[in-house]
Amino acid sequence: MSGRTARVVAQAKVNLFLRVLAREEGGHHQLETLFCRLAFGDKVVVRVASRGIALDCAGAPVVPVERNLAYRAAVAYRERTGWPTGVAIEIEKRIPVGGGLGGGSADAGAVLRALDALNPEPVGPQALLEAAAPLGADVSFLTSEAVLALGWGRGERMLALPPLPSRRVVLVVPPFPVDTADAYRWLAEARAGGTPPVLPGLYTTADLASWRAVAGLAENAFEAPVEARHPRLDELRAALRRELGAEIARLSGSGSTVFGVLPEGSGDRALTSATDCLVFTTETAGRVAAVELSE
Repeated sequence: MSGRTARVVAQAKVNLFLRVLAREEGGHHQLETLFCRLAFGDKVVVRVASRGIALDCAGAPVVPVERNLAYRAAVAYRERTGWPTGVAIEIEKRIPVGGGLGGGSADAGAVLRALDALNPEPVGPQALLEAAAPLGADVSFLTSEAVLALGWGRGERMLALPPLPSRRVVLVVPPFPVDTADAYRWLAEARAGGTPPVLPGLYTTADLASWRAVAGLAENAFEAPVEARHPRLDELRAALRRELGAEIARLSGSGSTVFGVLPEGSGDRALTSATDCLVFTTETAGRVAAVELSE
């Protein structure tokens, strides 16, 4: 087994809508969100090793390894299964760090799926989701086999949905990140003035079965408080609509990435007002990237 290798693309995600509901006594917030995978992602390679957990993450800021979600995913898998005695993980980062695209969560999900593909006694999808849930709201979705899913609770409860028709997605990454903890704090401050509580929504399958229907639901609770501190993000969303005709132009997660879902048959126009940002184009995923095994 020591020579076997698993390779997988850890696909990014966007939140087509994101509603933040009540805060629990333990500090966690209840969420309602529509997760959507994108076609691009980080390259993740996992090898079974003799002992320990080694992580090489190219293209990411240097942080203590114990804080890296891919490392924590390997620890969680080994604690749950007792296997393997050692793991070597290599990650080539393509997803911008701190951008709300689920890069760290995607890496964690990829590691869990890769380890289970390598395991001579795999634990299966449900056990992987149970291992993923404590790691964060996005990790469960990015461990699953869904390309589109309605998530609620802390993001660990999901309803897998049929993928929507593929659409081009323009991602705009400004030259600053947004820390998730800051975004939640700003949201709490905005709601401290007696704002009515946000109540759960009622959705039908028809509400989530077409881009037009989803566009009618698209919102992000973080936009107002985050854009109050970073008005540039509101300008970028407006530019996506004005210059590219984006049907949906939202902040992804807590930011700082802004994304635009373009109409079917849209051309290759450039976003001329985002010269200070990283801008790139991908598309919504039609499937979850497969884990490829080799000796």
